[in-house]
Amino acid sequence: MGYIEETLSKSETIVHRAHFHWSYYLAAWLSLIFLGVFIIGIYLFISIMVRIWTTEIAVTNHRVVHKTGLFTRSTHELELDSVEGVELEQSFLGRLFGYGKLIISGTGVEDVVTPDIAAPMEFRKAIDEAANAREEVVIKPDTNPALSS
Repeated sequence: MGYIEETLSKSETIVHRAHFHWSYYLAAWLSLIFLGVFIIGIYLFISIMVRIWTTEIAVTNHRVVHKTGLFTRSTHELELDSVEGVELEQSFLGRLFGYGKLIISGTGVEDVVTPDIAAPMEFRKAIDEAANAREEVVIKPDTNPALSS
């Protein structure tokens, strides 16, 4: 069980998880294959893989969570009610191969910046849909006619 599952409240569910793009795995394996005879190749492989294994990025029906770290933990959490905007940074190669970085800004908090993730538009869409669903629950007008008198 990961950090996100451990910190979910009773009414909270995971809507979408972000995953590292395959290019991270490719970089790790290429560094091991071509530089593995040198200590630097093994170091690069382990450092990239540890980053992949210890990073969790998800949208729940209440918040956006970005957790990193193995021995120390760093988390950035942003309530969906506080999300002001989501920016996408994608290079030419990112557009071509389907990866990009998201910058999620909120009111009164530091921006949540993801590493390059696969399918960033899907993650952005999940944030928008979760925030809209949350707004509908909060703003939904009372439709009970018995209470309208």
